[in-house]
Amino acid sequence: MATTNNFGIALRGWRERRSPLTGELESAADRRIPGLRREELARLSGLSVDYVVRLEQGRARNPSAQVVGALSRALRLDAEERDHLFRCARLTPPATGDVPRQVPPRVHRLVRQLGDAPVAVYAADWTLLSWNRMWTAVIGDPRTYGWDQGNLVAGMFRSPGGHRVDAIAAWPVRSWAGDEAEEESLVADLRVTAVAHPDDARLSLLVDRLLHTSPRFARLWSNGTAGLHTGDRKTVEHPLVGDLTLDLDVLTVPGSDLRIVVYAPATETDTPEKLDTLRTAPRLKPPAPSPLFKERVEGPNPPSHPES
Repeated sequence: MATTNNFGIALRGWRERRSPLTGELESAADRRIPGLRREELARLSGLSVDYVVRLEQGRARNPSAQVVGALSRALRLDAEERDHLFRCARLTPPATGDVPRQVPPRVHRLVRQLGDAPVAVYAADWTLLSWNRMWTAVIGDPRTYGWDQGNLVAGMFRSPGGHRVDAIAAWPVRSWAGDEAEEESLVADLRVTAVAHPDDARLSLLVDRLLHTSPRFARLWSNGTAGLHTGDRKTVEHPLVGDLTLDLDVLTVPGSDLRIVVYAPATETDTPEKLDTLRTAPRLKPPAPSPLFKERVEGPNPPSHPES
């Protein structure tokens, strides 16, 4: 059964879209066909014309990462297009730079539109970047959590002993799967991010510090498990309304590598009524902000925490 020549289709489409730069190639003024000729693409990418033809026709099916990288540069592809071309060649896209930690306006709008639910935005390394008022009402003010640099994984493994601290957030938030399963899932997720961003100095320092300070983290890191953390069921031990049973979903944001964490009340529980109470109840007076999180709040890229 013949397979679709996705690589050749993409390559030809982008070649025909690409306009020659002035001085780079001969003038395109008299061209009957827009875009680059195959021989021009071959010259720009350092390949033979015959190989470009075979790639487009699907007669060459396994280009190397170096070849795909050269074609991407010659075609002036953006990051998403470059990654798509690598995947068409059944190759892993090249690692990117630092973990994105800026929240774009479209994500801020989405968080506002989900205002009835507790919502927070994390970077791919699980640094908390933004949260809404219901997040504060349900889980407490993140500035009181005591997470180093506002990072969930750092907060989860901040205890030097064999067990983690009782309250990860402002008060206890417990996974139905158990502490071990939750920790393993987050460490596996962090490993995916570390491989995708090997040059992020801050992430490298975080991993190195946890390896030296937390035997639990070191053990989980050494098992090699990798995979995205996509969801969980939690019990929030709320000091005002009692236990809340919440389903946690992790949504990824295309093009920004952010994680939107949304809590929804579990069905057939009294949690919806308790959430209604928290929407209208006066906010609990929080303790003083943790100095560890204060550095993150007052740093060059402070988290956004709309409270209206």
